[in-house]
Amino acid sequence: MNFEADDLLAAAAALAWRDDDAGERTYGRLAYVPEAARWVITELAPQVAIRAKRIFARIASTQVGSYTFADNDETRAELEWFMGRYPLLISDADRARLAEGRVRFTRIRHEIDEVLSGRWQPTGQPARLREGVELRPNQARVVEVARRTSRLLVADDVGLGKTLGALAAVMDERFLPAAVLVEKHVANQWQDEFVGKFTTLTSHVMQTVAPYVLPVRDIYIVPYSIAHGWVDIADTGRFRSVIFDEVQNLRHGRVTQKGAAADVFARNASGLRIGLSATPVFNYGGEIFNILDIIDPGILGSRDEFVREWCTTNDERKMIIRDAQALGAHLRDLNLMIREVGSGPPPNRIIVDIPYDDEAAAADAALARTLAQKVLSGSFTERGQAARELDMMARHQTGVAKARHVAAYVKILLDAQTPVILGGWHREVYDIWLDELRDYQPVLYTGSESTRDKERAQKAFMAGDTNCFIMSLRSGAGLDGLQHRCSTVVHGELDWSREVHKQLEGRLRPHARTDPITTIYLIADGGSDPLIASVQGLKASQAHGIIDPGRKLTTVESDESRIKQLAKMYLEKGGA
Repeated sequence: MNFEADDLLAAAAALAWRDDDAGERTYGRLAYVPEAARWVITELAPQVAIRAKRIFARIASTQVGSYTFADNDETRAELEWFMGRYPLLISDADRARLAEGRVRFTRIRHEIDEVLSGRWQPTGQPARLREGVELRPNQARVVEVARRTSRLLVADDVGLGKTLGALAAVMDERFLPAAVLVEKHVANQWQDEFVGKFTTLTSHVMQTVAPYVLPVRDIYIVPYSIAHGWVDIADTGRFRSVIFDEVQNLRHGRVTQKGAAADVFARNASGLRIGLSATPVFNYGGEIFNILDIIDPGILGSRDEFVREWCTTNDERKMIIRDAQALGAHLRDLNLMIREVGSGPPPNRIIVDIPYDDEAAAADAALARTLAQKVLSGSFTERGQAARELDMMARHQTGVAKARHVAAYVKILLDAQTPVILGGWHREVYDIWLDELRDYQPVLYTGSESTRDKERAQKAFMAGDTNCFIMSLRSGAGLDGLQHRCSTVVHGELDWSREVHKQLEGRLRPHARTDPITTIYLIADGGSDPLIASVQGLKASQAHGIIDPGRKLTTVESDESRIKQLAKMYLEKGGA
């Protein structure tokens, strides 16, 4: 139910209660509005309002009259603490509600602190694990924390068993049946390699976007691409729990079809809501709000409150976090996110400068200059469209201009009988690689292949029929098994997000092996590569600060628009 500001004020006034005989000095009123699930402070004394705005950064500095707060245990604990210094008029029932939330918040925090301490040991294993399967300590911690909070983001490193930890958490009649939302290319892997191999749970993979009569199963595996077709079923509460694999798929929030569908699954899950990803932040740190607001709506306040409290800008497409490490610590303080870092050796990272073929890129040059001019001087609509087209054009042009040089470098590795994962993005670039490397019988695992073709390509690579596995930068999330065959990744094209490259490298399970993997970045001396490499520094700092708040970061002072930089580069190069 949506409440306007006037409705909230009226409801709060009706619910607030005064004890004229109490004799206690008070500074305003506090009331809980159940219809809106919000707390409302009214009639706050001016000097106390100034202090409240300093304490609760989510309140706008210009806001006056009334102040609202989402209802959760953390909010109840904070409001009760605030009232210890500035007493407010409040009903007995609402005072009891505050105390109940504070006690629960404190108790759960204490229990989870014990679980996360080095002293804690699991007392047993879930009953539905197959014989011989035992949870590792980090997986057992996922079970304990998720069952205490009902919602959790698991950001363990790639290869540390997030999948089994999440399955073990829902492995109880209170939480079954459960829906697992996954990327389409790993749906069968979830059924065969995870559910079937490690548990005695029954499972079913959703096959079509159009609903049909579902068999009775414990686990329903739903590809993100068809989840919107099943929202009416999810809305009935059939799925008591929901697991979001590679939860970075929800980083754009409810504005996408995928995010809107995920929101329905989460809102109607009365059991557990668990997100899984070693790289939940792909671009700017504000993406974490979109993800967590689906897993636990309101836990970080409204979008406006989150922006005021944590961000440097209100641009929804680029919500840059003011202090990423502080936000990361806050998420842990709320027990919203846990993370286990692997102990494997660090990767051997090699940066190789390769030539940029101007002749190969010349075909796109005239169009690129036209788009660049529109980015800098066109109308609002023209600028937006031109910026998107210039971004795609620049990356495509750069990929083509260096494609043959990338292939030449990869040949050196293949001639040495080194199995290689070659990461790219554009179909025309793949075609050049396939032609240049045809003697090595490369296989493709990209967005253009069917699930069956991808499985066939993976089997060929694993069997040693080829040493060249060409993979789309964004098609490998969740894929398992390549680590048994390969230890070398070549990044033939660059993505704006460093986390995309980490996902690709993660397929080799660098944190779960004794030998270091080798990651090679082939960066052209022209085109968009130099700029993308620079922008990745900011995005990486945002992600690392949130995911690993204790790790020292390189300070990034500013973030100019990446597309405008591209536009200027093209115009300067063309003499315009």
